[in-house]
Amino acid sequence: MMDKQKRDDSTRQQNEGEGNRTAAREYNEAQRRFVKSGKVEDKAREAEHDLRNAETRRELEKAEAIGRSHAAKEDPMVKRGR
Repeated sequence: MMDKQKRDDSTRQQNEGEGNRTAAREYNEAQRRFVKSGKVEDKAREAEHDLRNAETRRELEKAEAIGRSHAAKEDPMVKRGR
């Protein structure tokens, strides 16, 4: 029983409060790996294609609206050119 408890405690993520440095570090590393993978241009073309498809565009805009509804306000540095 004690071994299972130790395992559970060691795998449980520690609460770092606001500004989770571990999550930020993992995210940044994942972004670096993605850029190094050489897939950025391919994914950009896929996204452009998806935006041209009316049905997919509506789905993406709906998902964006849901995400925005959770935010306090939009970052003033974000420029939307629609």
